Amino acid sequence: MRKLCSFVLIAVLAASLIFAAVQAEDWDDMDISLDYLLNPVTPTPGPNDTPAPTPEPTPTPEPVLQADGSVLITLTAVGDVTIGWDVQHETRGAGLFDKELKKQGGDPNFIFRNVKAIFAEDDLTIANFEGVLAPESGVSWKKKNAYNFLGDPAYAEVLSNNSVEAVTMENNHIGDFGQTGIDYTAKAMESAGVVWSNKNHMGVYETNGVRIGMLAYQIVPPLRSDELSASELQKVVAADIAKAKETCDLVTVSFHWGKELDYSPRNESPYSQISLGRAAIDAGADLVLGHHSHRINPIECYKGRYIVYSLANCSFCGNKKPSDMCTFIFQCRFRIKDGEILDNPFRIIPCRISSRGDYNDFAITPFTETAKINTVLSTLTNKANVKNLEYAVTNYPLEWE
Repeated sequence: MRKLCSFVLIAVLAASLIFAAVQAEDWDDMDISLDYLLNPVTPTPGPNDTPAPTPEPTPTPEPVLQADGSVLITLTAVGDVTIGWDVQHETRGAGLFDKELKKQGGDPNFIFRNVKAIFAEDDLTIANFEGVLAPESGVSWKKKNAYNFLGDPAYAEVLSNNSVEAVTMENNHIGDFGQTGIDYTAKAMESAGVVWSNKNHMGVYETNGVRIGMLAYQIVPPLRSDELSASELQKVVAADIAKAKETCDLVTVSFHWGKELDYSPRNESPYSQISLGRAAIDAGADLVLGHHSHRINPIECYKGRYIVYSLANCSFCGNKKPSDMCTFIFQCRFRIKDGEILDNPFRIIPCRISSRGDYNDFAITPFTETAKINTVLSTLTNKANVKNLEYAVTNYPLEWE
């Protein structure tokens, strides 16, 4: 009986719709099937309809724990990234980077094409971004350095596109266009989803349940009257580390320091690299990263923590063919349990800052030839380069132990 009533009701509805369409003489809009009447589809809300409730956000996945309940965090660090043109000596569109960009089909992501997979496999990649990202019409440069690097704000996406999650912005080129240039660059990084840090701003990145704080400073002689001496900076760094440790599980400290073209750190005043690096560890830093010399420097293991004195260049558009294009990618794997670092093995990936040997094309590329790899290793362990480093690392693993 119920089935008969349902059939009668459907027939009546169908007849009513057909009658309405005939009356309107609009058969073109009449596309209602019996299947629709039997199985009506819920209509999509129009612009004036009440929207459905917003679904709850997807919960953050739980950290992947090791057998002992610890969490592994792999951190990758690289040196100077400078993309753009030198406004003092180059015309936009005709500089070294722009010429190479044209050769590469106009896609700036080419600079990381050979290391993107490495960056994507870790939990955090951090680079030193040396230059300014701002519209040319929005800034004016000051003749502070021999070079003043300016890039399109859209270049910040090159970092996030290639799994570089964080940058330090405390170096001797970030201020070449004044505070306006710094503000533009910070905004570009934030728009691209890249965490940044400088002396006034701690970058924070959370991954796998671990909160990582990144501090950054520079001490590049000759110091201006408004810049801190090494002893003054040491006190500031210690205070900042203590504050960072209140909210972060892991704290890194980056220094832009030393003298250009040096293969080893200096400790005489006003450089004081060794003293500053060890003081940062004493204050609670879990890793110290250095850059500025454009050359690789040895690594120290001080009180169980690493001081990477210079990561050299990563992708550097300031020189068509540097006399030394060697560099390395540094990776440290922290095993953390209940807020305590249980272990922190490291490895390096020897590289050239170019995919070519005849000139610098800005595409950092891991070495595959044994001879080239050994060149990097011998530089890092050279007696002259480690003679002042009591805690110099003697073994540089190329794979995870």
